[in-house]
Amino acid sequence: MPDTLYRNALFFDGTGCDPIISDIAVSHGIISAIGADLPAGAETRVVDCTGLWLMPGLLDIHTHLDLELEVAPELPEVVRHGTTSVVIGNCSLGVTFGNQRRDGEDPIVDCFARVENMPKSVLRKVADTCSWTDSQGYLDHLGALPLGPNVVPLMPHSMLRIEVMGLHGSISRRPTRRERARMEGLVDAAMAQGYPGFSTDALPFHFLANDPHKNRRIPTQYAGFRELRQLTGVVRRYGRVWQATPPKDNFIDAVRSFLLTSGRLFGRPLRTTVLAVLDLQTNRSAVALCLMLSAILNSRFLDGYFRFQALSGTFRLWSDGAINPLADEIPELRALNELEPEDRAGRAHILNDPEWIASFRHMWLKGRTGCSIARLRRLLRQEETVLTRRLSDMIVAAAPLDNWYGETLRAPYRRLLRWQAHRGRRGAASADEDAFFRTFPNPVGDDATFIIHLLRQWDTDLRWETTIANRNPARVKELLFHPQTLPGFNDSGAHLANMGFYDGNLRLLKIAQQDGLGKVAVGVHRLTGLPAAFFNINAGVLHTGARADLCVIDPDALRRWEPEATYEFIYRTQFGCRQVVNRPVGVVREVMIAGRTAWKDDTYVASYGQIPFGRVLRAKDHPDEHAHPGAHAAAC
Repeated sequence: MPDTLYRNALFFDGTGCDPIISDIAVSHGIISAIGADLPAGAETRVVDCTGLWLMPGLLDIHTHLDLELEVAPELPEVVRHGTTSVVIGNCSLGVTFGNQRRDGEDPIVDCFARVENMPKSVLRKVADTCSWTDSQGYLDHLGALPLGPNVVPLMPHSMLRIEVMGLHGSISRRPTRRERARMEGLVDAAMAQGYPGFSTDALPFHFLANDPHKNRRIPTQYAGFRELRQLTGVVRRYGRVWQATPPKDNFIDAVRSFLLTSGRLFGRPLRTTVLAVLDLQTNRSAVALCLMLSAILNSRFLDGYFRFQALSGTFRLWSDGAINPLADEIPELRALNELEPEDRAGRAHILNDPEWIASFRHMWLKGRTGCSIARLRRLLRQEETVLTRRLSDMIVAAAPLDNWYGETLRAPYRRLLRWQAHRGRRGAASADEDAFFRTFPNPVGDDATFIIHLLRQWDTDLRWETTIANRNPARVKELLFHPQTLPGFNDSGAHLANMGFYDGNLRLLKIAQQDGLGKVAVGVHRLTGLPAAFFNINAGVLHTGARADLCVIDPDALRRWEPEATYEFIYRTQFGCRQVVNRPVGVVREVMIAGRTAWKDDTYVASYGQIPFGRVLRAKDHPDEHAHPGAHAAAC
């Protein structure tokens, strides 16, 4: 008799087939039977799933949970959303080679502090525990943790370069032929050990955090094409995945790099997944360019295997003063970002520097007036930067003046202009606002001066949010179900205080729900069987004999859920900082991992985080995977 029997569920198997009403029996960690009216024993836990959806555990294919695994291996913000497998080691960053501390260098702190927005003190403590020194040691370490979800590790290129060249060498010179050969050997070893892929990064947002390298980007960005071709050649030979990001501001370089996916040019297609296709608020042509490039690379002429990742919701970003993960793209904001979060005096010094002020004003006001290419690009939404420069796009989340909460910054700016025009007799919303307006230059002149003054006065006490992409729901749906994309780019575990997309998979199901159960079946497939097949791992499909990783969804609660209304900020003791989370209540009724119930009735079971639930998922052609129940995509 089964250990657990899910009775009368609307069952989605992960293949994209239409759902059926069925019972699902689980015995000894695997699916033991699927069918109607299955028998239950006296000791069987029977779960009534009438009116509920049962589906494979969801996959999150782009996370930065590597460090959280070291302090909270149960990953509590992940599994509560129905996710049972996560890909780590993305964007060239990870802890595959341990702490890599040599010659006074501290690469984990240097690479992660600004990218992940974690306190350096926490990162140092994490690095202290990273005692392994090679990729096999890391797999052994992960296997010894009380994992919550399954983890799918990629080989991270920045850490690979540091291992071979040292941190300073990896950002200051080209590798020698011998060093390239050693990198190639280490990638080959990782692929032989079962790593499902390799990751690189070329986005202009990712900088190192320690002196004397604060103005240098992470090591992967200093690799030349020859190095990329050599290392991805190993990945291609094993049939594994290359995760990458484009050099955003150089379309020619992006095309040249991504031609590496071509089977026509290189003998065999290279599975390539890239961040990300977004409907940017500042550049509306980005989507068309991405989809055109993807179509060309996947054409019969080039024979590529190329997929952009698509985010399933709005790209909502919070900023503490000038500090946010996209600010590094803009040199004037990067100067403020380079300082430690607690260094208010350092930022005040910069904010009062005449040269910096002139540079900031030029950046902020570029394209706002006159007749120029910059103005035309702004009017046509073809700007070069991602971060907004419009006060109407910046919503106050916290400020010393409570009445500003929920307003765009344009509202108090207009009140200030009115207050100054009427010589302080009218315009202010309160006595406290009147007193604050008296601190501004009079006349304020423009909103560049307004922003600078706010940062001088309030620094990180001003917290604001903006939505930089995906404001159009119809376009988001189109991208999520486009044949040239994979749902992903949740960035779970990254930028803890600035964004939180752990709920991305549930958002896709909610979008699909609008078009009926057939669309839901397609959506489930795109979150389970499809990415599992792309990454070549044993997950994502439920059939008799498969490992029992599954989740139960309440479709009525999903329909009622308003994702933009359930964001909240919590304090994570393990990280020593606050974190943005989004926790839909009642949507995920139950999550099972390897036959063990992990999440039930909006809470974790007592043993969760104490014993292993998930495991390390290697590429399924690796010998160690042959001992585990597999997943296969049956025909509908």
